[in-house]
Amino acid sequence: FLTIIGFAPAVTFLEPSLTKACAKSVAVVVPSPATSFVFVATSFTSCAPIFSKGSSSSISFAMVPIFIIAFRWGFIASTIAGFIWGILQIALGEAWILTPMQTFIEYFIAFACIGFAGFFSHIIQTNLKGNERGKALIWIVIAVYIGSLTRYFWHFVAGVIFFKKYAIEAGKAPVIYSLTTNGITYFFAALACSFVLVLIISRAPILVTATNRQ
Repeated sequence: FLTIIGFAPAVTFLEPSLTKACAKSVAVVVPSPATSFVFVATSFTSCAPIFSKGSSSSISFAMVPIFIIAFRWGFIASTIAGFIWGILQIALGEAWILTPMQTFIEYFIAFACIGFAGFFSHIIQTNLKGNERGKALIWIVIAVYIGSLTRYFWHFVAGVIFFKKYAIEAGKAPVIYSLTTNGITYFFAALACSFVLVLIISRAPILVTATNRQ
């Protein structure tokens, strides 16, 4: 397993860790299947592998469970799931906290904004149920990039405001430095999540289309 270290959630370095994975599974008793899945999925996102060569590029599959929630239950459920994931980053000591406002932007607003992918849940489910799997997979990729974009936009904003000293040390303008760093991370993280989701949902569409009964 890998543990995140660095100066921002979207810009990370890595070190090996063999001790955290099991501790990050959270057992929660909740009143509905949807809410239960939100807690279980967000508990395990912290265990997702991240591959990085430094602060300028990283690839993570950690958003995959949030996107599954988005495609199955829509905007509200996935926004809540992203919000919970942000809280878990802080609770599990994976957050880089510089100021209260930076923390609020990067771990509450940014992570919750992944839920924007949920606006595509209806069209994805409609195509899957209508055996239009190709169209559904295209919409899945679009939804992943939209949800990722809304998240990394806030990391970009935080990078310009709160991490400008790193840009200065690199000899770049803060806007260009944050845009480049977070832009690279956004593109490849979304690509990785899209690849995994296309593989999973193309083989098990029931993850998205199943109807829950209380």
